[in-house]
Amino acid sequence: MRYDIRISGSGGQGIVLLGIIIAEAAILEGMNVAQTQSYGPEARGGSSKSEIVISDGEIDYPKALRLDCLLAMSQKSCDDYFGDLKPEGILIVDSTYVKHVPIQKGYRIPFTRIAKEKLKADYVANIVALGAFSVLTPILKKSSLKDALLKRVPKGTEGLNLLAFEEGVKAGRIAKRTSIPIVISERVDEDT
Repeated sequence: MRYDIRISGSGGQGIVLLGIIIAEAAILEGMNVAQTQSYGPEARGGSSKSEIVISDGEIDYPKALRLDCLLAMSQKSCDDYFGDLKPEGILIVDSTYVKHVPIQKGYRIPFTRIAKEKLKADYVANIVALGAFSVLTPILKKSSLKDALLKRVPKGTEGLNLLAFEEGVKAGRIAKRTSIPIVISERVDEDT
């Protein structure tokens, strides 16, 4: 089994941290992992991506090839990478910034809007996305992702990050209950 993931967006959205957390969760589950990252020279606003290859066997090539999951946090990253998604792959986008999804099936969840409105902290949108990822993808356990999250976030921010994760879990559950193509409500005050 090989599972290829690409997380993409803009600098400052926590894309690299998100990839590291997912990779560490896979390690906690005893899987082999390769995690790579790239980002533009800009401190904020430039392109950023993190790739994670998870396998129960040896990984002979560390870059994501045909994506099982693409999580896009910006319109540009969605446009640039959706073509690498397998036909049965999972597309998850931050509908706060991704208004045009180039394929019919995909999960549209307003991660940044949820973080801003529910948590008053748009900088945890990546962790909201992680919570949704835990529900929408079959590869890792929610508990492993939470454990890896707590190891990687700055001390003193664990509570906020756990709240963000749980908001993402709720949003992911709403999206999962909806038939594909999936468009969950842009309202973030829905109760699950």
